[in-house]
Amino acid sequence: MATSSPLDDLSQRLLGKPPGELDDAQRRVLAGIEAGTTVSRDAANLADERATVGERLSDRVAAVGGSWGFIIAFTAVLVGWMILNSDILTQFGRAFDPYPYIFLNLLLSTVAAIQAPIIMMSQNRQSAKDRLAASLDYETNLRAELDILRVHHKIDHLVLARLDAIEAKIDGLAKSASGA
Repeated sequence: MATSSPLDDLSQRLLGKPPGELDDAQRRVLAGIEAGTTVSRDAANLADERATVGERLSDRVAAVGGSWGFIIAFTAVLVGWMILNSDILTQFGRAFDPYPYIFLNLLLSTVAAIQAPIIMMSQNRQSAKDRLAASLDYETNLRAELDILRVHHKIDHLVLARLDAIEAKIDGLAKSASGA
């Protein structure tokens, strides 16, 4: 006669599935229940641990490029460039990029061409973080739901045992009253 493991028993009893039909998250949750360990993990820390150097770099570039400090500083540089080439250096005949600022346009196009894919990489990474967080939330919610079910079953068994004991006492009292 084959004995079933505690994991097999938990799988059948709590999820109503044989162990072969469980997905990875359900297996981890049941293993955590069986081992008595917690299942909660921080998605941000887990994603940061798994991040490559390029992913971390793209996050930093996106954080800087998407900040008000960058926008204000970049605007100041652009206005300074235009004033320098339109007024100041033009008076001395040394404007290296006079109006219509063709060199500035080239630089801005280059920055945009480099910055856009880096920001997209950061957005993809954020999307992956969100998926990981959803997966961890699912595991935590499943664990909580299964723990509530286990407590519910335990309370049901205690109540039934208590009712059986009360019923036995009532039967005993009824027998002693009818025998007297």
